[in-house]
Amino acid sequence: EIGNFSRQAGSLVELALLSEVLALLEAGLGTNLLSVQPSPGPEFPGVFTFVRSDKSKSYFSRTQVKFRRRRECKTDYYARRRLIQQDKNKYSTPKYRLVVRITNRDVIAQIVYARISGDFVLESAYGHELANFGLKVGHSNYAACYATGLLLARRVLTKLGMDQDYQGVTAADGAEYHVEADGERSPFRAYLDIGLARATTGANIFGVLKGAVDGGLDIPHKCKRFPGYNAEEKSYDADAHRARIFGSHVSSWMDELEEKDQALYQRQFSAYVAAGITSEDIEGMYERVHAAIR
Repeated sequence: EIGNFSRQAGSLVELALLSEVLALLEAGLGTNLLSVQPSPGPEFPGVFTFVRSDKSKSYFSRTQVKFRRRRECKTDYYARRRLIQQDKNKYSTPKYRLVVRITNRDVIAQIVYARISGDFVLESAYGHELANFGLKVGHSNYAACYATGLLLARRVLTKLGMDQDYQGVTAADGAEYHVEADGERSPFRAYLDIGLARATTGANIFGVLKGAVDGGLDIPHKCKRFPGYNAEEKSYDADAHRARIFGSHVSSWMDELEEKDQALYQRQFSAYVAAGITSEDIEGMYERVHAAIR
């Protein structure tokens, strides 16, 4: 009660009287009552504990910030370091990466290699370019991602003069395929770079990978992330993957939406309706696009 009273005292007279009382009690008890500090709590709202700072001014003056693209959440440098490091015995041989980025309305696929001065793009392909090959609508779905990867592969091999040696898969069937060496020149190898995207099974990014592999590029991969893979049974259904390559998921959604809500169908697939494309035309459209790319 004396300690609580000392914290609530507001005048010099009260403090003087209190000091005399404490002096008498100290003489009788032999203890310095002012040195006893109660624990902070709701009963002592005016008590402030002293916390020592572990980080001094010199600490903050020596703090090194992270890379700009890391601060902007654009580059995963942990992955980038492993993607660009080249063996010493290969000297200055470029280590190529298949860089895939997907936006709301476009697909970006590039073959990139790193130098000290920065990254250099060997060849690129974009989803909106598929309009030149007969695909007027749907430039960012899985089927468009496959066609973009196929377009990039054929461009790279044509540029290097290897398009006749490595044809890849001429008719897409969704089956697992790996390029094998044929002739004097080894197949063109690149490593998949997905950036900060999530590597989930069936993601559109792996559609670009499948298209590039079927186009004749050597990209180390497994089929565990392709549509049609069952993680529980550890089995791969190539037919399910083929159906997605040719846009069956789009055509089925068009049929379902047209039956349920005609107004929503007209709004959701307005570009398809304006182009005169129905659900029955989807597969044939992508077949023609693949043939035009080759």
